[in-house]
Amino acid sequence: MTPAFSSWQEFFAMGGYGFFVWLAVAATVIPLLALVWHTRWQRKQLLTEIQRRKSREARIENAKNKQEASL
Repeated sequence: MTPAFSSWQEFFAMGGYGFFVWLAVAATVIPLLALVWHTRWQRKQLLTEIQRRKSREARIENAKNKQEASL
């Protein structure tokens, strides 16, 4: 079995099509990384919103309990 490229320079040149090959690789990898980043950011925002709503509901419940106890 022989290697497809004899040097790293040949590997990056891709037989003269390196620009197009690496452009295609970048056009694939960059959106995938952006998708991963956006998903993590959105998850963090969602968890923050859930925590905020839980806190608000707890404050409302405490206020109702205090109001009922004072009557």
